[in-house]
Amino acid sequence: MSEPRPRRLTSIPREVDDNAISKYVRFAPDSGQILLFDQRMLLMHGFTLAALRQELIERLGLERTRELFTRLGYQQGMEDARHLHASEKGELERILAYGPRLREMEGFVRNQAVDHVQFNLETGDFWSDYYWESSWEAEVHLKQAGISGSPACWMMTGYATGFTTALMGRPILWREIECVAMGHARCRVIGQPLEECDDAEAHLRFLQVEDFVTVPKRRGTRSAPAAGDTEVNRSLPDLIGASSSFNTVAYLIKRVAPTDATVLLTGESGVGKERFSKALHAIGPRTGKPFVSINCAAIPHELVEAELFGVEKGAFTGATVSRPGRFERASGGTLFLDEISSLPLHAQGKLLRVLQEGELERVGDTQLRQVDVRIIAATNRDLRSEVEAGRFREDLFFRLNVFPVKIPPLRERLEDIPLLVDAFVKRYAGRFAKHIAGLTQNASEKLRAYDWPGNIRELENIIERAVILAEDHGSIDVEHLFSGGEQVPNTFAPADPPAAAHGSAPAAAASPAAPPSRLIDGILDAGLSLDEVESLLIDAALERSGGNLSAAARLLKLRRGQFQYRSDKRSGRTG
Repeated sequence: MSEPRPRRLTSIPREVDDNAISKYVRFAPDSGQILLFDQRMLLMHGFTLAALRQELIERLGLERTRELFTRLGYQQGMEDARHLHASEKGELERILAYGPRLREMEGFVRNQAVDHVQFNLETGDFWSDYYWESSWEAEVHLKQAGISGSPACWMMTGYATGFTTALMGRPILWREIECVAMGHARCRVIGQPLEECDDAEAHLRFLQVEDFVTVPKRRGTRSAPAAGDTEVNRSLPDLIGASSSFNTVAYLIKRVAPTDATVLLTGESGVGKERFSKALHAIGPRTGKPFVSINCAAIPHELVEAELFGVEKGAFTGATVSRPGRFERASGGTLFLDEISSLPLHAQGKLLRVLQEGELERVGDTQLRQVDVRIIAATNRDLRSEVEAGRFREDLFFRLNVFPVKIPPLRERLEDIPLLVDAFVKRYAGRFAKHIAGLTQNASEKLRAYDWPGNIRELENIIERAVILAEDHGSIDVEHLFSGGEQVPNTFAPADPPAAAHGSAPAAAASPAAPPSRLIDGILDAGLSLDEVESLLIDAALERSGGNLSAAARLLKLRRGQFQYRSDKRSGRTG
């Protein structure tokens, strides 16, 4: 059944100038590289990818393999859209036309629009209807497995979803409603906003790690499950992601969850360490037992021991009753020690003893009490540096660092921002009884360019504020997002290459299509020193990113700290 199309939409052209796209592709066989938007590409045999696909289906099952391939396509679409948006200076009509043609050049499918792709940036409306002919995925699936009961163009639907989601600033879901692998004459897909799809959840599993919050079955027993051990999905809606960095963390959490190993979660403030700790507890063997959390930084130093280990009546002034500490309350379950680096040294020693011996003494007591607790610790500091500075015990660090998991900052998982924004908008629009159409393109660009020092926590707060400020039945725009004193990022690239601080850059270096050998020749011919070349790159990256240090660092494939150091050194500000 055909879906109703939104009104007041802008159409994109059907015809595409191949020369306009091919300029982004560079073949450099002498260096063993093929580059698309300066990203390394591979020309590989289709039959080897088909063999891998078949083996994954046999090992993981059809659904898990579908999720994996769709997620890979989503990441590819996100990345291509991001580079095209920067290269084409935000000309959305042209970029949306380039996406399908780019996938054709990559050999996946032949696109034929049933109708014009149409969109409205102000309302976030989107509509597209395509036939996919000569689909590699459908042909391979049909050959390997015969007629299928479900669509098989997984990577292509993921790519289309990622590509349009990146450009529209809201999740645009593509659904394959006909497929050659199902016996249809050709494949057909429809793309529209996620909220308008009645069966979105059936197509959207690859964007969330669904079994990430599913309690696994007990092994080696046939007895009935205990309370809390049934296979149920627990609601952790913020654990959403399709980026490779997010799924790396998800993989590590799922690997360690069935064990009793101590886990150390590291990462900047606001990346979601407590939510990951709850997910780890939920899918582990202690899921029916207590989950107790304590923020070590929020407790006065003189009360830390009483909070952790409990206190006996009369131990100190004000201790009028005996009470258990967090360890006893968590016994049999999980204890989450947030901001572990804030523990005073005297408490660190007693914590180490409890972890090693599994027993504790309450403050003011001499009785030993046995505790059985799984420890999950978290910190936003480098504990090795804290050890070197004498602020953290080395033996405790080694005891906690059994299974470290680094959670990436939001600026390193930009692909996940539209998904998180969609979840937060739905949450707060429902709470405040408002209908929000989505984000404008300008607002979406600012979110991608923003540095996110507060990570996901900051994103959630900004979206809550934006939902409050936005008009009912309207869209969220920049003034709704950045009204709390945040520095609004500049997302407008200069029309011309920036002037060099130490003279004009060589012509070859200014051409994005020039092969590496010509770039090097141009630099040498210009007589530039290594320091001058580095200075030119730093200035150009800062100019292109509008002064955003993190964005400039990403352009040069550096971490923010590395970029800051080089920039300060060039300016003579380092000692």
